[in-house]
Amino acid sequence: MSNRPIGLLDSGIGGLTVLKAVKHLLPDESFIYIGDSARNPYGNRTEKEIIKYTEELVNFLLLHDVKMIVIACNTATALTLTLLKEKLSIPVIGVISAGSREAARLSETGHIGVLATQSTVDSQFYSESIARERKAVEVTSLACPEFVDLVEANQHTGPDAEQVVAEKLAPLKIQTIDTLILGCTHFPLLSDYIQKVMGEEVKLIDSGALTAESIRDVLKEEQLEAEADHQSPMMKIFTTGDAELFRVIAAEWMENDSLEIAHISLEGLI
Repeated sequence: MSNRPIGLLDSGIGGLTVLKAVKHLLPDESFIYIGDSARNPYGNRTEKEIIKYTEELVNFLLLHDVKMIVIACNTATALTLTLLKEKLSIPVIGVISAGSREAARLSETGHIGVLATQSTVDSQFYSESIARERKAVEVTSLACPEFVDLVEANQHTGPDAEQVVAEKLAPLKIQTIDTLILGCTHFPLLSDYIQKVMGEEVKLIDSGALTAESIRDVLKEEQLEAEADHQSPMMKIFTTGDAELFRVIAAEWMENDSLEIAHISLEGLI
């Protein structure tokens, strides 16, 4: 047993979709979350930059004595998961494998779509991950950096956001996919609009939410679970960006108006 916190990192606010799911599944666990909104989006960064920024976030979490690192960012998962697993002595989990596994299982036609950042699309990490789960599968990927911008600016609701989603997904709409992976943890905040455009017959896969089950399984396997009903499991959330804007979005998504968000400067990460 270990009551040490689980550390989660993301390029911004999107990883809260993972935090929300894992907090619901594992209410006795404590969490430290860091979102790098000051340097968001990662999807348009170079591989060298993404690795550097992710390692800085990891080092910040390690200072809080976390027992596990969750890379709650698809872009960072694609480019740093193998590297971090080799470097760290604690478990490291990404957000791509769980979604790939579920999409491969659910797709009836074998034609799977992936919405992601440009870096994630270019890495082909999802295509390779899905192919490992299922033979003879066709993957169609679409980079949607505009979706990240909408979420980070708290403009992900309303007719303007709906129009952006509709226009961006138009090329994908004419494809014959039956399963669509939301391959960026920001994208579930736009899932209603995405579902409306794609149609109810297309199954949406939330990679972040599915990762919660992987976290639970690894904690059990490594005997790192928190004690049941231990006093006051804590949750600390940090951002390198605007703490108040982050709090407004986080309160809505986490359904918790009492969240406290602390700002951490980029200099404080190095």
